[in-house]
Amino acid sequence: MKCYIQWWLITIVLSACNQPAQRKPIALHPENPHYFIYDGKPTILITSAEHYGAVLNLDFDYVKYLDALSKSELNLTRTFTGVYVEPVGAFEIERNTLAPAPQKFICPWARSKTPGYTNGGNKFDLTKWDEAYFTRLKDFMAEAERRNVMVELALFCPFYEDSQWNLSPMNEVNNVNGKGPKDRTHVYTVDKSNGLLEIHEALVRKIVSELKNYSNLIYEICNEPYWGGVTMDWQHHIASVIRDEEKDFSQQHLISQNIANDHLKIENPHPAVSVFNFHYAYPPIAVAQNYHFNKVIGDNETGFDGQADSTYRREGWSFILAGGALYNNLDYSFTADHEDGSFQYPNTQPGGGTPALRKQLSFLRKFIDGFDYLKMKPDSTLIPGDQNKRAYVLSEPGKQYAIYIFGKGPHVFELTVPAGNYTVEFMDPLTGTYAAKQNVASDNKLKLTSPAYPEDLAVKITSAD
Repeated sequence: MKCYIQWWLITIVLSACNQPAQRKPIALHPENPHYFIYDGKPTILITSAEHYGAVLNLDFDYVKYLDALSKSELNLTRTFTGVYVEPVGAFEIERNTLAPAPQKFICPWARSKTPGYTNGGNKFDLTKWDEAYFTRLKDFMAEAERRNVMVELALFCPFYEDSQWNLSPMNEVNNVNGKGPKDRTHVYTVDKSNGLLEIHEALVRKIVSELKNYSNLIYEICNEPYWGGVTMDWQHHIASVIRDEEKDFSQQHLISQNIANDHLKIENPHPAVSVFNFHYAYPPIAVAQNYHFNKVIGDNETGFDGQADSTYRREGWSFILAGGALYNNLDYSFTADHEDGSFQYPNTQPGGGTPALRKQLSFLRKFIDGFDYLKMKPDSTLIPGDQNKRAYVLSEPGKQYAIYIFGKGPHVFELTVPAGNYTVEFMDPLTGTYAAKQNVASDNKLKLTSPAYPEDLAVKITSAD
């Protein structure tokens, strides 16, 4: 018996040693809350990622997908929970990951024994959980965490058209509970949802409980709540439910709110919201309008403006150099049979996404990580006049300057900076290559001429004193 007890204790100790230390959840950086902190390091999230079906689409191999993101040195993905699903052909997206094949859709709610779900199989029971779904969700989170990929989990999404509402488990024709309003624009309200509010609350509490220990998680209340009748009081209610469920957690997760397409001045934000996200936010006026909140500003969806890599490279660089801390392009080269991002989509696709673009966005991430950006702020004065319409600058005056300019060069600069010695580096965002360093002196004016470049230019200036 003594030997058995000793072996049992040794097994427990060895098992504990093999467990990785639990990391703190990604958070706002305490020194500069316009940025994140993760694993003790300042963090900006940049990616070109799949169309949100990684978990709910059983045909999608998310391990292969996350390997592709990690290989591209990108650190974010966004995914939907499964309360919203799309029909094949929605938004002209070919092989849409949010449009699983019949019998390949999985969501938090369990199937009942009653046939009749619109897209095949049995109806859903909104009072019971599908444990296979939560096993898949948690494995997805764990695989992402191992690769230092953050997950923005969009809990809900409005129904833009009847075609999406017809597939939702919350539609009373698809569940056995008699829940759900006749009007899809009443789903996300506190008083017109025909019993769905309590379903929403229970779902949020279940997900928050299940994902308690994952460090790589940001909760987004609702994708594009400015469509489909989503009310602000409902959004605030969901934020409060998240916080209430986490009130006894040692570490709470960030909550993000999707504010608007393009830009909008935020008014009366919920105190629990720490990340304000915009879609299609170029030019990045959204950052300037809301910088005073001292929270992260993100551009967490773009990708409906043609297929050229330059469009989305430009938007990413502009947004981050304007003071944003999160950028996500919709990458349609990720599909359920091309999880490595190699799908050759047709020219009818609304957006793009390529291995080349992902590489270019990794250059952005490396460039910005080369600064002590916690000490920098957006600077609209360094490059005045007409140039400023296509130039974005982060600066710590006299110490460090990060500049991005879109437009063919060479370019001639005359910058007003404190007197001193500086090191200047020009980088081509298309290739990631740097020209030779220049050591220059300023007598309060810094005169520079860049090398020729085909599309855009990044400049790193640091004090040499």
